[in-house]
Amino acid sequence: MKLVILDRDGVINYDSPDYIKSVDEWKAIPGSLEAIARLNQAGYRVVVASNQSGVARGLFTLDDLNQIHNKMHRQLAEVGGTIEAIFFCPHSGDSCNCRKPHPGLFHDIAERLGVSLARTPAIGDSLRDLQAAIASRARPMLVLTGKGRQTVQDLEGFGDVPIYEDLSHAVNAILSETSL
Repeated sequence: MKLVILDRDGVINYDSPDYIKSVDEWKAIPGSLEAIARLNQAGYRVVVASNQSGVARGLFTLDDLNQIHNKMHRQLAEVGGTIEAIFFCPHSGDSCNCRKPHPGLFHDIAERLGVSLARTPAIGDSLRDLQAAIASRARPMLVLTGKGRQTVQDLEGFGDVPIYEDLSHAVNAILSETSL
C-alpha cells in the first residue's frame, strides 16, 4: 500500500502563531489541495497527523476543529482529492506520546491502517514533524511553507532530509520516484 502522511498547518493550509481556530481562518496554501489529489490519482492513501493543542488551551473546541476539517474535506473533494483520515493530538505540553515530536500519532496510523511506516513519506514544516517521522521509521520530508524556512536552520544532525518549496514540489518528487 502506498501511503503519505501530512502535517496540516503550514503544509496543507497557512499557519498562524495564534492557531487556526475557525473555519474562516483555515485557508489552503495554493496548490496543496491539487497536490493531494495528484497523490490520490496515483494510488496513494493520504492521512494527516497534526498537533492541535489549541483544543486543550481552550482556543477552539472539538466542534470547531471538526468544522475546519469538514471545510478541508469539501475543498479537497472539489479538486478530486481525499484525505482518508485525520489523526490529531488535542493535548498541550509534551507529556503525552501522541504529541509530535513523539511518534504516537504515527504509531496509531500504522496500527489502524495495518501498515509499516518504514520509508513512508511524512511531509511537515517543523522539526517536531521530522522527529516524529524519524522516530516511527517514516521518511521525513520538509517543506518551506509554514515554519519550514525557520526549520531549515535547525536541521543540523538530521542527515539528508529532503527540502521542497511546498507540498506540490514534494509530491512531484514522490511521484517521480514511483514512475522510475
